[in-house]
Amino acid sequence: MHEIDLNPEVQAMRQEVASLHGELTKYGLVKWTGGNISGRVPGQDLFVIKPSGVSYEDLSPENMVVCNLDGAVVAGTSGSERSASSDTDAHAYVYRNMPEVGGVVHTHSTYAVAWAARGEEIPCVITGMADEFGGPIPIGPFAVIGDDSIGRGIVETLRNHRSRAVLMKNHGPFTIGVNPKDAVKAAVMCEDSAKAVEIARQGGKLVPLEQEAIDSLFFRYQNVYGQSGDARR
Repeated sequence: MHEIDLNPEVQAMRQEVASLHGELTKYGLVKWTGGNISGRVPGQDLFVIKPSGVSYEDLSPENMVVCNLDGAVVAGTSGSERSASSDTDAHAYVYRNMPEVGGVVHTHSTYAVAWAARGEEIPCVITGMADEFGGPIPIGPFAVIGDDSIGRGIVETLRNHRSRAVLMKNHGPFTIGVNPKDAVKAAVMCEDSAKAVEIARQGGKLVPLEQEAIDSLFFRYQNVYGQSGDARR
């Protein structure tokens, strides 16, 4: 057995990432084998990601793929015989360039994809968006799948931006977080916001929130709401 398999931090991250994929199906954010979650291994230049093309019901800690920050599969680990997600290079680019990020999620959730297909950011017109994202959910550039182009678009869009979600143009949402669970929460709330604002716009003109209100709501939610010590509320 390769020594990496004996590392408890790697094993714990495999368990967490495998389990969190169930949240994507629970909230209807993915179809078939699409979508993925990754998590950075704390204190190590490694991350764990879903294998490519494997059904959600067949995911387990043992088949989660361990990669280095260049996106290369770590040889000798259980799961290393499987191909990593087709988005691995994108996730790796984010981890290399945003050291504060501990989790990345990609889904094809319906309403968020619809906004991405129009190349429109989701305007911040509801308090829940102000709380969670601190403003609009931005549009990232169109990028091809299979190399780090998507990662470059994520980083250039979200670096120095309050939002933890980006809608990659003509593709769909990617979210980041301090850990994988935080990134999954952002994915759930991104779709919830996309749906609510889309339905509201069908009924009439959207009423924008004042920037002062957005700032106040975001500060309260990020610093006051919830229990003391929460990594994210």
